[in-house]
Amino acid sequence: MTPALDLPGYRHLYSGKVRDLYVPLNAAGEDDPDRLLLAASDRISAYDAILDPAIPDKGEILNRLSLWWFDQLADLLPNHVLTTDVPDAVAGRAILVRRLDMVPVECVARAYLTGGGLGEYAATGAVSGLPLPAGLVDGSRLPEPIFTPSSKAPAGEHDEPITYADVVALVGPGRAAELRELTVEILRRGNAIAAERGILLADTKVEFGLDAGGALVLADEVLTPDSSRFWPADEWVPGRAQASFDKQFVRDWLTSPASGWSKSSGDAPPPLPAEVVEQTRARYVEAYERLTGARFVPLASAR
Repeated sequence: MTPALDLPGYRHLYSGKVRDLYVPLNAAGEDDPDRLLLAASDRISAYDAILDPAIPDKGEILNRLSLWWFDQLADLLPNHVLTTDVPDAVAGRAILVRRLDMVPVECVARAYLTGGGLGEYAATGAVSGLPLPAGLVDGSRLPEPIFTPSSKAPAGEHDEPITYADVVALVGPGRAAELRELTVEILRRGNAIAAERGILLADTKVEFGLDAGGALVLADEVLTPDSSRFWPADEWVPGRAQASFDKQFVRDWLTSPASGWSKSSGDAPPPLPAEVVEQTRARYVEAYERLTGARFVPLASAR
């Protein structure tokens, strides 16, 4: 993993698979109790591993797309963004955000059946304890979007599906209902907007935190190619793997004969070939440009 940057006036707090977290320091060198700096890197992960090499401009695309979506969702609930005025070393790919008490649930909503949800359905006929109609296949549109939460696993471990009853046990019935309704509504809103751009939003994962007054706040990233599956609408054909604008392209290469790697081997994934890196970047750029209607010009190139 690329080491965290030494940012004057900030202390490195934590690095996840993709994002680095810093805390601002006051004049006395003490931690700011109310703010955090969230920087998206160019790292890409799959199957709980950080892959090599990174995808150029990915962090900036994720950050800028999240900011665009936060604006589209602003009437649903507040978000954690305070400002994009950040140190030059992370400009374009970082935001200063409110500190929140994070909700201990990975909130997932699905409009189409694929990925881990498809595996659950094939084994049990249900996803996160929700029975689904018989006969669904990879890429099937669900009758209605569904809330399929998962656990928040410690670093290095895998999130596991949980039921709505598990969410109630974790956060209480009122809060669980809020999480379900907001997660599904974010997916619905995202799909309504994406459909106008020729994109299907198959599923998404969102994170919420609580502010000092106990109100839910949208946090982390939202409706990006890292947290969601985007499919070109004109290529959607149920019953097979779908073309995508997200990191599913990388997952598919890793599990193909071309990579020579097996998920069950216990070995680290191989380096990504240059053409996979290039095509992955192109997919992220296309998702950004089709959704926002704006051309993606990296900040460094625009200066």
